[in-house]
Amino acid sequence: MKALLSATAFTALALSGTASFAETNLTYMMWGDPPEIAVWEAIVDEFEAANPDIKVKVEVSDWDSYWDKLRVTTVGGNPPDVFAMDAPLYPDWQSRGSLLDLSPYLAKAPETLDGVYPGPLAAYQLSAGTFGLPRDFQTIVLFYNKAMFDAAGVAYPDDSWTLDDLRAAAKKLTIDKDGDGRTDQWGLGTELWDMEPMWGPVVYSYGGAPISEDFKKTTLGDAPAAEAWKFLADFRLNDGSVMSQEDLESYGNDGFLAGVAAMTFSGHWVVPAYSDLGFEWDVAPFPKGPAGRATLVNSAGIVVSASTPNPDAAWKFVQFVISEKGQTKLTELGFAIPVIDKVANSPVFLEQKARGNHQVFLDALAYAHTKPSFRGYEEWSAAVGDTLALVWNGEMSIDDALAEIVPNADAALANNQ
Repeated sequence: MKALLSATAFTALALSGTASFAETNLTYMMWGDPPEIAVWEAIVDEFEAANPDIKVKVEVSDWDSYWDKLRVTTVGGNPPDVFAMDAPLYPDWQSRGSLLDLSPYLAKAPETLDGVYPGPLAAYQLSAGTFGLPRDFQTIVLFYNKAMFDAAGVAYPDDSWTLDDLRAAAKKLTIDKDGDGRTDQWGLGTELWDMEPMWGPVVYSYGGAPISEDFKKTTLGDAPAAEAWKFLADFRLNDGSVMSQEDLESYGNDGFLAGVAAMTFSGHWVVPAYSDLGFEWDVAPFPKGPAGRATLVNSAGIVVSASTPNPDAAWKFVQFVISEKGQTKLTELGFAIPVIDKVANSPVFLEQKARGNHQVFLDALAYAHTKPSFRGYEEWSAAVGDTLALVWNGEMSIDDALAEIVPNADAALANNQ
């Protein structure tokens, strides 16, 4: 799941308390933002206090640098003992033999999973074993700028909204403020390359799906999805109310944060940054489509390297991170939803300092589809996203794009069976 991160890696930081007598040293590598460092320092301090014979070094990088570094260290035979994992990429990493099977540890301590949300957990439970656990998760909801809605005389989004309501409101909220013939305010600014923020939920809400349940066939061109693509293409290309990728890039890839988009679709990862905005905003459920309401849920996981020399110590750290104490600390970040329902439904999450109606994110689980996770995901998503980008830029029709996407995406699936 790609958060709003800078293009340069953060300096790797050793976040650990004093433990000169430590007998075991672990490295935990993750992607993240600078504000996360202080909370992870507190998590490590508490873990080391309870386990004085283990010292943990935490290395934090931005999203792109993280995956580059992880690949290099893994190929070079020096991977971190414990590292973060994006759920859709998890099967590929498991299939390479890079991850330790945690099933034996879970068999001895089944209580580890008490209260863990089943949806995020299911993504890590493979027929070959459980090679990771969810660390936190995200659901996609609609963010809206109250001031822009008020100025345009448009009613705020609520749970009665349909996709047609979204489109109509976006048109009214798209404005050329200075009359120079160029749009200065857009109704909607959101990423359209990846399925997670918008097109995935829309396809599901029309009764379609991106891929078959056995992950062997791309179903984006099937009949139920066809109407969804027509809606999306018309919305983006005909209305002029959805920011183009070029527009988004000119505003730091977040038109809502920049104050030029009235609405966006995103997950809880943007809440800390949005909490500092100088205008009032709120969130609403993803609008309903012809087949009902849908959104996506995706998780960041925590995994252990298959080659770690200290698997028992690594498991203890994983256990702590997903424990009630660890999850409570993680929730202080405000970036994500805790994986334990007891913590998610407590004031720690629902009444956190970060702005917004946090209950909306939890309620979204009732209508959420798990973001697909399968071998070959990275190759498959590139085959889909790169061609869709031509559609959103007006260089290719959606019909021509789907005719190209489906066989290419299916070839990616076949290459990774």
